[in-house]
Amino acid sequence: MRSDTRLTIFTAAAGVALLALGFVWLVLGGGAATSPGVAVALAAGLAVITAFITASALAARYRNRAQAIVDIGRRYALGDLSRPGPDYGDDDLGMAARALDAAVHEQERRIVSLARDRARMQAILGSMVEGVLVVDESGRLQLVNEAARRMLRIESDAAGRPYVEALRHPGVVEHVGRLLTGGPPQTLEFSTSRDASRELVARLAPVAGTGRGVVVVLHDVTDLKRADQIRRDFVANVSHELRTPLTAIRGYAEALVDDSEDPEARRRFLEIIQRHATRMERLVKDLLRLAMLDAGKEMLETAPADIGALVQGIVDDMATAAAAKHLRVATSAGPGTKGLAVDAAKVHDIVRNLVENAINYTQPGGDVAIAATAEGDVLVITVTDNGPGIPPEDLGRVFERFYRVDKSRGRPGGTGLGLAIVKHLADLHGGSVTVENRALGGAAFTVRLPVAPRAPLT
Repeated sequence: MRSDTRLTIFTAAAGVALLALGFVWLVLGGGAATSPGVAVALAAGLAVITAFITASALAARYRNRAQAIVDIGRRYALGDLSRPGPDYGDDDLGMAARALDAAVHEQERRIVSLARDRARMQAILGSMVEGVLVVDESGRLQLVNEAARRMLRIESDAAGRPYVEALRHPGVVEHVGRLLTGGPPQTLEFSTSRDASRELVARLAPVAGTGRGVVVVLHDVTDLKRADQIRRDFVANVSHELRTPLTAIRGYAEALVDDSEDPEARRRFLEIIQRHATRMERLVKDLLRLAMLDAGKEMLETAPADIGALVQGIVDDMATAAAAKHLRVATSAGPGTKGLAVDAAKVHDIVRNLVENAINYTQPGGDVAIAATAEGDVLVITVTDNGPGIPPEDLGRVFERFYRVDKSRGRPGGTGLGLAIVKHLADLHGGSVTVENRALGGAAFTVRLPVAPRAPLT
């Protein structure tokens, strides 16, 4: 039995006993001078006074405890769930207060756990490259991550709005509507209205659990599509580049077999076969080199070099090809280009491919210029020509393998891999290569290569 309950019973019993004691005292004559009515009244009054005093004390205690519990409840309502709380006591009121207090703190623990999980989910969704949308069963956006906002140009305050207002792509809206009415999961491939070059794939599925809702996951597959197209073009171009010389070699070999009596014809056929075989060999070598560059198997081996002499050597090697087209080739090298620590072999390959490209595309009687300068710790090499130039839409793709530009600048020679090799070698140096059309006609290729400080030549 609880202490307050025992005290209440004890008080009631004491009052009854006091009343009985007065009555007995009257009957036994202990109060002869006092009438029975007065004795009973005195005993009853004393019992009532005692009970009132005791009840008042208990009521004050209960009132103070109840007020403390109310104050704690108000503090909880304001979000202050700090402990410890007061001693609620061992009676029924204390038991009820402790039960409610425990329930409040259990809810606090669950709310904190949910908030932590929500923050973790928001961090995950915010770092995803995929867009994520969640539409509830009433057709309102519940969640939109940053990637989805960028992909579909969704406004920042779209959460809570109807999806038909927030999503501006008709195809996505239509598929979300189908799933909200119980349709099966869907996959949609589409382009955004503001940027037709961007390819997106939307995967839509119903929300698991009770009720109906839709989860939309968006994937930007633009780069994958472009890479796949490059791969297809690469395979087609390699097949074409190999088939052409192979067809020529086979045809002239058959001609030699059929007619081997004419020495002059045999010599001419063999020269053609040799030329096409050399072209195939160079194509295979360029492909193998690109494969090694892609795999990171080529390393830089730097040593002091004279860039001016290196450029002049390349021009001398290609003098015959330039003379055949009556081209004027000019070279210049700044004073700071002597003694730069570079990988001379790779710089040679970069310049040679650019010069060969300029000679191939410059009209007969035109000009080609190669200039090398040092800008601080950066070697700058510029190769210009006055050929037909490059169409603006092709400037960003000329460094792709086998990429063909406008027919006015179609590939007259080479393997179509030279500029791709130049870009890979520039990247290997931590540098860059750019191209632009000249105001007076022709194209200008500029290579920037970070180099080590100058060292004396030995």
